[in-house]
Amino acid sequence: MHQGNNDFVFTHNISLSLPNLEAMTVEKKKSNPNALIGETSPYLLQHAYNPVDWKPWNEDVLEEAKRIGKPILVSVGYSACHWCHVMEHESFEDEEVAALMNSNFVCIKVDREERPDVDQLYMNAAQLITGRGGWPLNCFAFPDGRPFYAGTYFPKENWMKLLQTIDHEFRTNKPKLEDYAQKLLAGIQQTSEIKYTAGFSSSNENLLKQVDASVLQWSQRFDHENGGNEGAPKFPIPNNLLFLMRYAHHFENQPVMSFVDLSLTKMARGGIYDQIGGGFARYTVDNAWKIPHFEKMLYDNALLLEVYAQAYKRNQNPEYYQVINETCRFVNNELTAPGNGFYSAYDADSEGVEGRFYVWQKKELQDLLGDDFDAFSSYYNVNEKGHWEEGNYILLRSEPGETMLKYGLDVVQLEQHVSQWKSKLYQQRQNRVPPGLDDKVLTSWNAMMISGLTTTYNATQNERFLAMALNAGEFIVDHQMNDDHSLWHSHKQGVSTISGFLEDYAWTARAFLDLYTATSNVVWARIAKQLCDYTLSHFYVEDTGFFNFTPHASADLVVKNVDYFDSVVPSSNSTMCRNLVQLSRLFLEASYGHKASEMIAKIGPKLASYGSGFSNWMLAVLDDCHVVNEVVIVGEESHTLRNELNSMYLPGSLVMASKTGDELPVFEHRYQKGKTLIYVCQNNTCQAPVESLAEALKHMQ
Repeated sequence: MHQGNNDFVFTHNISLSLPNLEAMTVEKKKSNPNALIGETSPYLLQHAYNPVDWKPWNEDVLEEAKRIGKPILVSVGYSACHWCHVMEHESFEDEEVAALMNSNFVCIKVDREERPDVDQLYMNAAQLITGRGGWPLNCFAFPDGRPFYAGTYFPKENWMKLLQTIDHEFRTNKPKLEDYAQKLLAGIQQTSEIKYTAGFSSSNENLLKQVDASVLQWSQRFDHENGGNEGAPKFPIPNNLLFLMRYAHHFENQPVMSFVDLSLTKMARGGIYDQIGGGFARYTVDNAWKIPHFEKMLYDNALLLEVYAQAYKRNQNPEYYQVINETCRFVNNELTAPGNGFYSAYDADSEGVEGRFYVWQKKELQDLLGDDFDAFSSYYNVNEKGHWEEGNYILLRSEPGETMLKYGLDVVQLEQHVSQWKSKLYQQRQNRVPPGLDDKVLTSWNAMMISGLTTTYNATQNERFLAMALNAGEFIVDHQMNDDHSLWHSHKQGVSTISGFLEDYAWTARAFLDLYTATSNVVWARIAKQLCDYTLSHFYVEDTGFFNFTPHASADLVVKNVDYFDSVVPSSNSTMCRNLVQLSRLFLEASYGHKASEMIAKIGPKLASYGSGFSNWMLAVLDDCHVVNEVVIVGEESHTLRNELNSMYLPGSLVMASKTGDELPVFEHRYQKGKTLIYVCQNNTCQAPVESLAEALKHMQ
């Protein structure tokens, strides 16, 4: 484990002293509240005092729309969305606009994080209609929920004209809208259909060829100057980097590995990373990771933790260690809720200005740092490169060697300076008005963070990271899981709400499998199996071989969506596929593996055409079709050896350890008293057991 002067002391729940978004709604109170006042979502509560007669999404509201015969307006956003705030201020707080909306529509506000199923349906509609998506998302639909028009942000004048046009068309041209809605619905349904491709052989060889072809085409879009894909805006898509790193390792592709390291280094030094407080913003508006859209989301930081931790395993880069340590500190100190779940997000804005909390004026830095300012400004680019707008600077970290050479510092001296600078700026920043905190706790996002923290523990063997992960795992078991292993999606102030979606089950199972491999506590593996069995009963569709995003019993959407496209967050289906592969090996149940292979066979033909949209599926291909090391360690020293193996970069290796050999089927007949034996198995064939890690590594490919 890397030890350095940049290790942060972990405190707890600094965030509890920060204002949340609900408190901010008090300032907006100008009239009687609308129906959102009874909701728990901070985003919905933000709109509770709008003059718009907002209602939450539920069956009663949809029935009301059918009864009065008005079209519904579904407006979707989230608490940290800057342009959602802009449209609220321009339009939804305006009495004239509200009168138009209230008289002609049943207006429904949706938090996309609470209701990802509703968001997916209407986002699909927007993308089919306009060719693009984003938030705020505004969709017009028939009272039964069938969409017929959708778009994103509209300035006030455009919005008013659109409201009048939609109202006129609905009253005078309803048959035409009905016809269009039916065709649009058919298009949405087609986007969820995945069928076998005629003539495609799903042999391991063919699937791996698809992966190769995908990377070859994908690499044409690599940005070899700044990392990531070419162009702007620039999103850090963690799973893409995770896949490319594993691909480069397995197939000894140094150019791809160098591209991964370039991307990770440029992001770590860029404005997308909070150089003072740790953690990543959602994306940058430019092509060089400089100017972030300042919102901080739990899921981005969870997924990026895993990437940097895996990269740190591979090369012990101290910059990567710094990122994972500081990001964990940010999560622990500012996103950890009472009870040890994790809050969802910080807003991009504070005091109504995007980024105000994070940027600096030169004079402020000069006053704060005194004689150290020149060295600081060299290291953090308080110059033309770091200038943003109106005299504000975004801190961008330079190559350390440049500052060391210019100011005659060695590595230790520079680390000491940087530590002091960060401490001063962090304390100064605490005096500012912070961004709003979205304090709901989402099961799926918490599970992602558990996996990120567990990988970070494996890489560093730092027990505090594992403690955070275990505490959050226990929170899910205690508060979000019912006796039948069904899950709740959201939790706030002691109350769990909204039945879980596929993403909750997929990511929680994955998190618990990760906790098992890190701790060898078989309870986590068994709960993961029970969660996957629940999804097979309540989400799996035999005819298609895939999982619906919502359970079979849910009935308030006009289309059942199949979430299979890997975006910033990998799809629920690809995550379930990888869970099934791992469960088949842990519990020796072939049916799990057969279902996973069937999913991969149907996705396989899609891989070559758009690899960056199927990166988690390609990891599933490597899990299922490439050489995988199943390492079974049994004996008194098994946990020590497990930790050593887990700290190495051995992608595709599943390490299972037991001191007694009686917890899982995979350990049967492998325990020998007085010995710790290591079995290395590949493709259902095991080498003779060995007693040293060095011997075991020789058997591993």
